[in-house]
Amino acid sequence: MTTPARRRLMRDFKRLQEDPPAGVSGAPSDNNIMLWNAVIFGPHDTPFEDGTFKLTIEFTEEYPNKPPSVRFISKMFHPNVYADGSICLDILQNRWSPTYDVSAILTSIQSLLHDPNPNSPANNEAAQLYRENRREYEKKVAAISLLDEPNPNSPANNLAAKLYQENRREYEKKVKVVVEESWIYTGEIPAE
Repeated sequence: MTTPARRRLMRDFKRLQEDPPAGVSGAPSDNNIMLWNAVIFGPHDTPFEDGTFKLTIEFTEEYPNKPPSVRFISKMFHPNVYADGSICLDILQNRWSPTYDVSAILTSIQSLLHDPNPNSPANNEAAQLYRENRREYEKKVAAISLLDEPNPNSPANNLAAKLYQENRREYEKKVKVVVEESWIYTGEIPAE
């Protein structure tokens, strides 16, 4: 059954294929146009650079009048991303407009990776670290991103990628050390 929401999503998909924005990709899952899988490539000059971040986008029949539910599947450490991966972004909440399409949603999320809003945090720890110690924030983002899904093709991560491919256990030990050092540096030592 073709509904207004499904017709709109077909148009969104066609537009995304014909005029894809740089650094984002998305498509409906098999046999369900209401559930999309998407990827955002980490923006340049950010701790997310060279990362590949997976998301799901879930639409209701009220789309485009109501925003979809968007959630990172990839592990994220970001001031505006909740622990469950859902995203605190105004256009997905109170500033939603039916003029936004999937392309606009994905590019807005990519922009949020570049320019977090620590004044409206979903993750208080990330927001505080971002405001108070940017260097340690960036180290923690990089460590978590690498531990979750390293990009073996990234020139910035050649050594880490090589170690990941050759000896996953040793790689995880080294990432753990980086994360623990950032905890010690910030005074945040988790209980064992």
